[in-house]
Amino acid sequence: MTRLSELGESHVLERILSHNLSGSQVIIGPGDDAAVTAVDGNLVSTADMLVENEDFTRTWLDWSRLGTKAAAQNLSDVCVMGAKPHGLLVSLAVPNSTEIEDLEALFAGIVAEAARAGEALGCEIPIIGGDLSSSGLIVVAITALGTVGGSGTGTAASSAGTHGSGAAITRAGAQPGDSIYLAGTIGRAAAGLDLLFAGVDPNADVGQDDPQPGTSLTELINTQLAPQPDYAAVLEMRAASAMIDVSDGLSTDLGRVAAASGVHACIDRTALQELIDPLLPAARHLVARSSGTQAAGSTDKAEELALHWVLSGGEDHGFVASSAQFDTPPVGWRTIGEMRDGSGVTLDGAPVPTSGFSHFGK
Repeated sequence: MTRLSELGESHVLERILSHNLSGSQVIIGPGDDAAVTAVDGNLVSTADMLVENEDFTRTWLDWSRLGTKAAAQNLSDVCVMGAKPHGLLVSLAVPNSTEIEDLEALFAGIVAEAARAGEALGCEIPIIGGDLSSSGLIVVAITALGTVGGSGTGTAASSAGTHGSGAAITRAGAQPGDSIYLAGTIGRAAAGLDLLFAGVDPNADVGQDDPQPGTSLTELINTQLAPQPDYAAVLEMRAASAMIDVSDGLSTDLGRVAAASGVHACIDRTALQELIDPLLPAARHLVARSSGTQAAGSTDKAEELALHWVLSGGEDHGFVASSAQFDTPPVGWRTIGEMRDGSGVTLDGAPVPTSGFSHFGK
């Protein structure tokens, strides 16, 4: 194993960039003062970062999966705007004592997730530039770029959406009478995070001594460490009036759509049951772990915990869209409610707090 301090910046960059993918849009890539790429349409930009002790800890650090997560949380934001990903700018800050093999694993995780998204969306997503620095803490910062409105850019959602051909899909277009649709999963990453904090080994082959089949504890932990957004589903949502990536929790992110659009989002509790049921074994596991036994009322507590994960847990990076009602939801999507006149978010008519994850506690 070789530490970064033994190699120097130039050799470190050479090692990690050897994992990069090429892209036909890249005119000048990493290695010059700035990248130059050919852009077809309007540029869509987003940035996100993962900071040690805020977004992850060394206790459960897996470098490759950290790279996957960093790429996924950015690419999902680009896709949900109806844009076709164009490239990534990756900035890394790590301790001098970091081993080059670990940094290569992180970079490879980013590249692999970009390739997975590119395959789903029919595009190339290279890393076109970035920065590298030393730091006492690990920081992974990515800027993702995408395009809409060009001759061959944009997802199906943007090219056939109600905003007009080639328009970006925003949070502000939902209309009363629209149905609310969900693609992908929600709640799994939140369950995985609680399992990690409870001390469940993410690398253990954890079985389920539960009469009700569900998602394994290890699968939930893996969703927290390396989410897998359903990028291809965005291509199927061809008439979205509004769309958002569920990164901070369903109630919070749906509340943002409701506020931006000036509507009231009504969630159907029954429609969430298929998302809740697979989480119940994990919820029962944690309830029993905290109480030390199968105490009275534990079933109700487990149901409440699983519902909390679904409503308030982010980081699965599922997608929520509003659209005029379909006879049958598009492939990869399910109906979970409807937009009405008014404001706020309710679950079967009862107000739902829209206070999901916030870095500053509000």
